[in-house]
Amino acid sequence: MSFSHLSHLECGRCGAVHAAQRPHNLCTACGSPLLARYDLDAVRSSVTPADLATRPPDLWRYHELLPVSAPGSVVSLGEGMTPLVPMARYGERIGVPGLLMKDEGLVPTGSFKARGAAVGVSRAAELGIGRLAMPTNGNAGAAWAVYGARAGLTSTVVMPADAPEITRRECVAAGADLHLVDGLISDAGRMVGELVAREAGRVFDASTLKEPYRIEGKKTMGLEIVEQLGWRSPDVIIYPTGGGVGLIGIHKAVRELTELGWLTGPPPRLVAVQAEGCAPIVRAFERGERESTFWEDSRTVAFGINVPKPLGDFLILEALAETSGTAIAVGDDELIEDLRAVAALEGAYVCPEGAAAFTAARRLRASGWIAEDERVVVLNTGAGLKYPQTVEADAPILPVDASLA
Repeated sequence: MSFSHLSHLECGRCGAVHAAQRPHNLCTACGSPLLARYDLDAVRSSVTPADLATRPPDLWRYHELLPVSAPGSVVSLGEGMTPLVPMARYGERIGVPGLLMKDEGLVPTGSFKARGAAVGVSRAAELGIGRLAMPTNGNAGAAWAVYGARAGLTSTVVMPADAPEITRRECVAAGADLHLVDGLISDAGRMVGELVAREAGRVFDASTLKEPYRIEGKKTMGLEIVEQLGWRSPDVIIYPTGGGVGLIGIHKAVRELTELGWLTGPPPRLVAVQAEGCAPIVRAFERGERESTFWEDSRTVAFGINVPKPLGDFLILEALAETSGTAIAVGDDELIEDLRAVAALEGAYVCPEGAAAFTAARRLRASGWIAEDERVVVLNTGAGLKYPQTVEADAPILPVDASLA
């Protein structure tokens, strides 16, 4: 029985087919991202949802729908199957009692980036790649450095100098070749591109959507949500969107499950959440455009969604259109307010990007776009502990003989 039913790679824009048996970056015909395609008839005949229930609780339970061809090629730290946590108190406050949180802060390296790294690094090693290079806003670089180390690969990581310091330390601890740039992730991406061109054949570009397998790890969030809800989808999934790989991946997962016949009921409406200081997808969505334009002078405390122009912008906008979804921008002040509200009401210390998704849920309910009786899943994409600077923690220092009121 095949471990994977990967069939080929297909360009997400022009549809050109590429063989999956060797490393690829972008489509050779039009320069757009490639998407992994599977023999879904073979998947359907080899495994059932009931079979999945007997497997270990990690993302590799879906290995027929993942690109790694052999069990021995899997590079894992136990990632996946994060909980769907009811957010009853916060949900009641905003008028969405069926609010749920998919908590990705519990995976290795403390963010959902571990999913993409696990699958992307596993496939890279299987294809004989020895050195990876990538730009990052922090968490992805940390995840790929850690999983690269576990696979015995070397990693070059370039991140903005003001990226979260903890992610920088993770890269150093994992032995990555770390470089800081006084600029944005787009500047880091240019530097990685120059390195890859200069070291052609010796360094592989693992930038967001410039390799086709990170998205396969991210899509397991969608597979898990549907399985955890009894093979039904929620009404709405709200996703903090920078590069947008997770949103594209969730959409891809829903489409594959629908074709397999495993998903009952309608697909979820997808929501892309961005910061007011960096909202290229929201602007394009509101204008009815099929691609975004570069967002000048981008800035936000939610550093992971500070991406001025996602490479897969057309795929994000396509996912929103196909699911009757929407895009919304939120302010830094309000997302920090919701971060503290979620922590105080639910005991969940979410990351700023996750907080932005809660803000979006609150605002979309207030506008009527979300109905009171709908089941809504918010993606918290990382642990709040990785962003200690977002909450001030000043407190008086008491003498040892003091008493408390």
